[in-house]
Amino acid sequence: MRSIAQLPKAHLHLHFTGSMRHTTLLELADRDGIRLPPALAEEWPPHLTAADEKGWFRFQRLYDIARSVLRTEDDVRRLVREAAEDDAADGSVWTEIQVDPSGYAARFGGVTAFTDLVLDAVRDASERTGTGMAVVIAANRTRHPLDARTLARLAAQYAGRGVVGFGLSNDERRGDTSAFGPAFAIARRAGLALVPHGGELRGPDHVRTCLDHLHPHRLGHGVRVQEDPRLLDEIVACDIALEVCPASNVALGVYATIDEVPVRPLVQAGATVALGADDPLLFGSRLAGQYALLRAAQGFDDAELAELARMSLRASRAPADVVRSAEAGIAAWSAADDSSPVAG
Repeated sequence: MRSIAQLPKAHLHLHFTGSMRHTTLLELADRDGIRLPPALAEEWPPHLTAADEKGWFRFQRLYDIARSVLRTEDDVRRLVREAAEDDAADGSVWTEIQVDPSGYAARFGGVTAFTDLVLDAVRDASERTGTGMAVVIAANRTRHPLDARTLARLAAQYAGRGVVGFGLSNDERRGDTSAFGPAFAIARRAGLALVPHGGELRGPDHVRTCLDHLHPHRLGHGVRVQEDPRLLDEIVACDIALEVCPASNVALGVYATIDEVPVRPLVQAGATVALGADDPLLFGSRLAGQYALLRAAQGFDDAELAELARMSLRASRAPADVVRSAEAGIAAWSAADDSSPVAG
């Protein structure tokens, strides 16, 4: 088998704190005397579920605890640099990291100051690793839609200067999705990619709401659209990419096993699928691991994995020269001799 780590690809679904290395979490917590719960220490990776409100609350609590270890500008720079290094090692030539600046504003001087810090860290990490990197600013659907408009205006100010998209995250079972339409209209006018979460914890009806009110270019997750063939046909016709994260789908109880994550049916229907790791810190699996899971559990061969990599690039906001170079790399990977088994 060809090495998945050597397959050029893009990473389009990666959350900021969730990209942190577990070893870094432990080190920073120890530095400041922060006591981590067993699920983030000796019992890591945690056993998670989001099948009910209590399960999501536990997941969010662990995420908030992990975020609390980021105390200094150097901590932020380290997180971004290590995320870029890990993605580069996994074969990513382009990474779009998603962050809600309001979740860090109090400690880092406000949303604008924190955004400036992250963008500077992203530029530095990209230069160090050679992996292209950009930012998606995301609103929190559990907060007021007016807060989302503020973040959309912030994202619009940085359009073309390191910010490439605007998203909507957190538990999609909460909040009124339609109320976030004005925020997404602001981001659309700025030319940003619109990338809300939808179609993971809720089914096709919520995907329809996202389409009607947010007009996405991509859907974070989106896997449950396969439950409605007519809606899936519309997704395909509108070329709305799906950021599918197999490991997190199983960890959060959306599907019982990797076998059930409907990647192949989505691809066979003509959908653009971009694999993502979501929150490696909490799910224990990074980008290359998503490809490896499909190879092992669903029998994806190298040609199918190569096509997934191509789709991730086409769905990205990577510069044209990055996409062309990566596609040439995918062709070379596919043409290489695969007679010697390679791990990964």
